[in-house]
Amino acid sequence: MYADSTFRPWIIGFSGGKDSTVLLTLVWLALRKIKENILTPFQLQRHVYVVCNDTLVENPIISSYVDEVLIKIEQKALDESLPIYVKKTIPRLEDSFWVNVIGKGYPVPNTAFRWCTDKMKIKPTARFITEQVSECGEAIILIGTRKDESATRARSIKKHEIHGKRLTRHTLLHNTYVYAPIKELMLEEVWYIINAIPSPWGGDNTVLFNIYLDASADDYECPTVVTDKSHGSCGQSRFGCWVCTVVKDDKSMRALIKNGREWMKPLYDFRIELEQQRNILINRMPNRRDGRRAVNDMGPYVFSYRAHILKRLLQVQKELQQHDSNIKLISNQELIAIQVNWYRDFNFGYQVSEIYNSIYNDSFIMEENLKNKLEADLMREICAENPEEGELIEQLLLLQKSKSLMQRRRGLKNEIESRLITYLKEKQSS
Repeated sequence: MYADSTFRPWIIGFSGGKDSTVLLTLVWLALRKIKENILTPFQLQRHVYVVCNDTLVENPIISSYVDEVLIKIEQKALDESLPIYVKKTIPRLEDSFWVNVIGKGYPVPNTAFRWCTDKMKIKPTARFITEQVSECGEAIILIGTRKDESATRARSIKKHEIHGKRLTRHTLLHNTYVYAPIKELMLEEVWYIINAIPSPWGGDNTVLFNIYLDASADDYECPTVVTDKSHGSCGQSRFGCWVCTVVKDDKSMRALIKNGREWMKPLYDFRIELEQQRNILINRMPNRRDGRRAVNDMGPYVFSYRAHILKRLLQVQKELQQHDSNIKLISNQELIAIQVNWYRDFNFGYQVSEIYNSIYNDSFIMEENLKNKLEADLMREICAENPEEGELIEQLLLLQKSKSLMQRRRGLKNEIESRLITYLKEKQSS
């Protein structure tokens, strides 16, 4: 291990759920105790990072709650002079859910093609951990996993345990160790801690409790007060991406809707649509993105269906904004990246700005859009006798400008050559 373990940072995976809340609570109380008993504050040197991964498609209720909690954590740690620092990780723009589904045509995830976990969860946090290892030599990840969660989780914990050691080596990251302080806690003990110990950062744990209460499925008992281990408790609910199509049914969202959050129903219905329309043949291209024939002709989504998903997403977003104007299901950066990917795939028939404006009756003008229109009008005028050539030049210009929008020029030469080859083949066959 690293020569001086004093400076190995602790990285706490914080989702805002019950287990990570208990984990952070116990660490916070331990740091307070250490601070009370040290002779000088310089002895409290280990950095503790509270790392929250935002996939950008989190359940809106949890996302809003977690944002408020992170602000409180950051401020309270500063007030108490504790070395606790908040870090929020997000996927890179090209790895975001909507850029992949709508921009690149990836089919929504299922158990056989679960591309989302690596792109949206593992990579963003792994990048931060790698930075810490590079700077400090080693890092320790504290996780809130418990054996009581499931038989599968219990087997996984046991498999990686090293007898007589608290730390285990991370299976993927170099010089990174894992510590699971609450692995032996039962569900009832987790809820007892949340209800019995005030939040060290000044949060209101009853808010978290009530979210779980409302999200508990019909077949789980969830009393309003947990006082001892003999009581059952809520907590069987699983929160994650509202758009997740890997699960058969989002029980937590269904329960939230049933228990008073009716405004979430458009999200629930849209998720079902995405899952049901995933394997419809007319929605899929016959070839993969690399040009090879897809299995059962089920390649990426066709352009018309990608445009349909974008329109439905914006319709749902607009409907939800009537409940809360701050809700945003897709960012402007993602909208631009989607258009860029459409250009790269030689899809010039659909415009993101036109779809957006059809829903909002508002002007979403992408960078260079007005200039593009003037250039296109001029090009059509000049190439009136050869409109096909004018259209080709216009498309090549759009490819070049798409690289400028994403600030990445790599691959432009190949994309232009590919478009020219396609044009010549079309010309010869006509």
